[in-house]
Amino acid sequence: MKHVKPLDHLILILGVLFLLLPIWIAFASSTHRPETLLGDGLQLWFGDYFWETYSAVLFDNSGFTEQVNALLMLKNSLVLGLGFSVGKIIISTLAAYAIVYFRFPAGSVFFWIIFSSLLLPLEVRIIPSYKVVSDLGMLNSYTGLILPLIASATATFFFRQFYKSVPEEILEAARIDGAGPFRFFVDILLPLSKTMIAAIFIIMFVVGWNQYLWPILMTTDESYFTVVMGIKQILNDLEGNRIPQYNKALALSILALLPPVLVVVVFQRWFVKGLVESEK
Repeated sequence: MKHVKPLDHLILILGVLFLLLPIWIAFASSTHRPETLLGDGLQLWFGDYFWETYSAVLFDNSGFTEQVNALLMLKNSLVLGLGFSVGKIIISTLAAYAIVYFRFPAGSVFFWIIFSSLLLPLEVRIIPSYKVVSDLGMLNSYTGLILPLIASATATFFFRQFYKSVPEEILEAARIDGAGPFRFFVDILLPLSKTMIAAIFIIMFVVGWNQYLWPILMTTDESYFTVVMGIKQILNDLEGNRIPQYNKALALSILALLPPVLVVVVFQRWFVKGLVESEK
């Protein structure tokens, strides 16, 4: 029987408070007027402008063209996050499947080339990537936002490790039943790796949702701005007395937090199981 240790609970409670306190302050402060935040600083309790602030952020058009609101930016971030995560999963599962189950010359060399690309962050290859996307005429488009980012060495590595843990007997049984490579991949390997797919989907969705550098380089059309770009953009909008709209920036930050949290909560069980299975 496990004994309850008060110190463990105290550490967990302190950890939760440490993580949630900034979010609480941001949420409470977003319900105040920007003059209050400018004069008195961030607030610990709610003000009287919740509906006024959040309805303005969600539905009022702003920006240089006066045609952008939070709903449009949330939609753009959702497209980027889903395209980013689904594209990486498709490319990575196929690459890992080829590396593990097909014997071809220099297969190990190709894997280590993919693996070594983990050492190259986006910032290193961002200018060549921009040049390629620009030459292909994909600036200011969803394709240009998503396509250059969907190759993932990290996801390929995790899927490779998972496929190597699949017993050889399953492959032999599939061969005896007459399953070809495509049927083995679709009917056997993909269902077995659904927890790993869920784990990779969560990680990549959050990474794609929080992308800032690539979208800000790729898009000059405000209709493709993401919600992370909007947080910075909204601070440039000044009211008549030239006060930055801190309350709206904080409200947009809270709204930007909700979809990733929802994805993590919905897929939490598969996420943990997928990470544990990858340790086989």
